[in-house]
Amino acid sequence: QVQLVESGGGLVQPGGSLRLSCAASGSIFSINGMGWYRQAPGKQRELVAAITSGGRTNYGDSVKGRFTISRDNAKKTVYLQMNSLKPEDTAVYYCNAAVVTTMYRLNDYWGQGTQVTVSL
Repeated sequence: QVQLVESGGGLVQPGGSLRLSCAASGSIFSINGMGWYRQAPGKQRELVAAITSGGRTNYGDSVKGRFTISRDNAKKTVYLQMNSLKPEDTAVYYCNAAVVTTMYRLNDYWGQGTQVTVSL
C-alpha cells in the first residue's frame, strides 16, 4: 500500500501565502510524476501544477507566476508554494503521484485533500 499525506492548508487573506506539503510512504520502489490538483465547490477537479522525477514542471494557466511546485526525492515529498493568493484559489487541494510499487506496478495515488480558503 502507498499513502499520500497532505498538510499545510488553512485560511489566508487575499495576497497571502501558503505552502502545501505531500509526503508519500509505503511500498514504493520509485515515484514518477507528482502533482497538485484542486476542486472548488460545483467545479471539476483541475490541474494546479505537476513535476516530473527530473524536475520538469507544468502549471495551470490561472496559477502561473504565483505558485511554485518542487519536490524532494529523498523525502518522497512534493511541495506547493502558493503566493499572491486570490479568493478564486479557494478549493480542496489534492496531491497526486504516479508510483512504481515494490511489486513493480505503476499505480496512480491520491491524497485525502486539504482545504485552502482565501478570504478576508
